[in-house]
Amino acid sequence: MDPVRTVRLHWVHGALSDASYHLMRFRFSRHSPHAWQPAINAYRCKSCIRICVDLAGVDKSEIDLQIEPRRVLLRGTRDNPEPAAKDHRTTQTIAMEIDYGPFIRSISLPAEIDPEKATASQEKGFLWISLPIKKS
Repeated sequence: MDPVRTVRLHWVHGALSDASYHLMRFRFSRHSPHAWQPAINAYRCKSCIRICVDLAGVDKSEIDLQIEPRRVLLRGTRDNPEPAAKDHRTTQTIAMEIDYGPFIRSISLPAEIDPEKATASQEKGFLWISLPIKKS
């Protein structure tokens, strides 16, 4: 196969993939972003379950955390991180990969926990949730 044609086909395929990704991501409207799911790491320790949620840029007043014996439900909103208009007027968006808008994440737990003793704190853009395992 002709190497120039191969490169051209790869470029067209990549451009089409990028376009379809952005159409799915923004659901045809930049003003009504879809709900996204923040990334998590979950750890089972001897006496508790610890969950780390990546929520950089989200103020704790924007987080709704519901803890049930076998599930954690997390909801909230993250604003679109853009340069301040007065400091830097945007003339072109080069890349836009950070999710924003409403988010929701449901996490099923492998053991029953005690919701009354659960704690949460924010550190360096991460929400840390500590869930003591209920003693049988």
